[in-house]
Amino acid sequence: MDIQRYLLIAASAALAIILLGEWTAFRAENSQVEDRVRLAQPQSDNSIPSDTIALEKQASSDTDELPDVTEIIQSNEPMPQQDSASSLITVTTDTLQLVIDLVGGDIVEAGLPRFPDNIENPDVPFVILEKNNTRTYVAQSGFVGRDGIDTPERAIYRSDQMEYLQVGNQPLTVTLTTIDTQKAVEVTKTFTFTANSYLVNISYGITNNGNARWEAVPFAQLKRDSTLPPAADTSGFGMQPFLGAATTTTEDRFKKFSFGDIADEPWKNSYQGGWIAIMQHYFLSAWIPSANQSHTYSTRQTQAGFNIAGFTSSPVIVDPGQTGSYSMNLYVGPKDQYTLAEISPHLELTVDYGWLWWIAQPLFWLLTKIQSFVGNWGVAIILLTVFVKGAFFKLSAASYRSMAKMRKVQPKMQSIREEYADDKQKQSQAMMELYKKEKINPMGGCLPILIQMPVFIALYWVLMESVELRQAPFALWINDLSVMDPYFVLPLMMGASMFFMQKLNPPPPDPMQAKIMQWLPVIFTFFFLWFPAGLVLYWVVNNLLSMTQQFIITRAIDREGLKH
Repeated sequence: MDIQRYLLIAASAALAIILLGEWTAFRAENSQVEDRVRLAQPQSDNSIPSDTIALEKQASSDTDELPDVTEIIQSNEPMPQQDSASSLITVTTDTLQLVIDLVGGDIVEAGLPRFPDNIENPDVPFVILEKNNTRTYVAQSGFVGRDGIDTPERAIYRSDQMEYLQVGNQPLTVTLTTIDTQKAVEVTKTFTFTANSYLVNISYGITNNGNARWEAVPFAQLKRDSTLPPAADTSGFGMQPFLGAATTTTEDRFKKFSFGDIADEPWKNSYQGGWIAIMQHYFLSAWIPSANQSHTYSTRQTQAGFNIAGFTSSPVIVDPGQTGSYSMNLYVGPKDQYTLAEISPHLELTVDYGWLWWIAQPLFWLLTKIQSFVGNWGVAIILLTVFVKGAFFKLSAASYRSMAKMRKVQPKMQSIREEYADDKQKQSQAMMELYKKEKINPMGGCLPILIQMPVFIALYWVLMESVELRQAPFALWINDLSVMDPYFVLPLMMGASMFFMQKLNPPPPDPMQAKIMQWLPVIFTFFFLWFPAGLVLYWVVNNLLSMTQQFIITRAIDREGLKH
């Protein structure tokens, strides 16, 4: 058996399978979403959502047991109008454009003016939260329980003005006020915005003017249907990044739930601090409660098909004549891992590099440092590829030298096959003697490639997950490194470079294997047609560098005549 050839083919096939597997896994995490768009038609604008939360059981003030928040059954009584023009206020800061509904004080729309929806319309912000006929994705919070202002119906707030605009770098405060039906308790809901930040502080103030103790449970949740996010690829060939909920627990620093997981099995856990988020490609929203208190986090899907990811905290108790407060934070913005790391422990892991994060993190750091000098993300990718290739230069040289020697002794190997065509055992023995005589390691061409695979795959994930590459121009016709090459030039260059690299390697002896290897560049080119240009640029540069190095080494081996 021609062991060294099979090992070489196995290494090449393994690389192909792993790369295609990573691409498939990237899609598969969200594949259930397309099959589980169980959301009914969006409800009319004049109805309260049927999943407005209520308590299944009360939590007394003298127990650590937190309430279980579940779906409330819609009553037949008339509900307050929701989402009418008179109930919506707008908030505009340097980083956020929000719409807040006075029914519940929920954020029902959030645009990101620093991230255009598309290059052709730079003045139109990307919308992450929205509530319309296309998508429902909102951030809700309030109080439920015995005296909760959001049960059995959502609280109705009033505002001093309908439009709020941040002035310069000054903080912006938006205060909403509600009064209960007995006019005994006044609750204020205050949104505080700071310049150059996607973090919103939401605080409650409770004034008890009545004669009885006031007790309610604070909650916050993200409510989203299962539709794909804006700009998601629906062709079946492009990337389908993870879409779903995520949190951190005492057992797992980073725990993900696809919408399919949420539909199959509700989840609940209690611990101190933490956060809970809904992730999509490049962006996320996350509730971050107090790090000094214990909270009960949960995910579930309602009967209407909405995915809920949220938390409840210990009851807030305000005695007669006293005041109380509760505060939490909401992040709505890009997956900037350095910013997220400062907000809450492990929140930066929502920039999901998979199990190779420990390799991907340094690569991303190096990429950002290079970009800060050159000012172009495409050039930074090229230089990063050069640096990575340089780090593996000697290892790659050993691999290419082994393959060059294998190519050099092809005539002798063919003679052995013909001489011992009917005796495979003697053929293998003769092959091993030839390897020993020519000082060829049959594994020499495989192991270096296998060792480099984790780095290549980690870099692959860095380029796929980095929001910094979204709408980042490179040169000429490449004006967005996060989308596919519109003219397919880079994928064709990648396929051509892969084809010429094969010509530098010893051909497989088996005709069927040879045909399979010949088709690999075509298969890779086909899949890379839909890959982001930044990823394809990396592979083109990597292939060109590898081909150059392999060509030089092969020529040197030819000149040496297999002499060291």
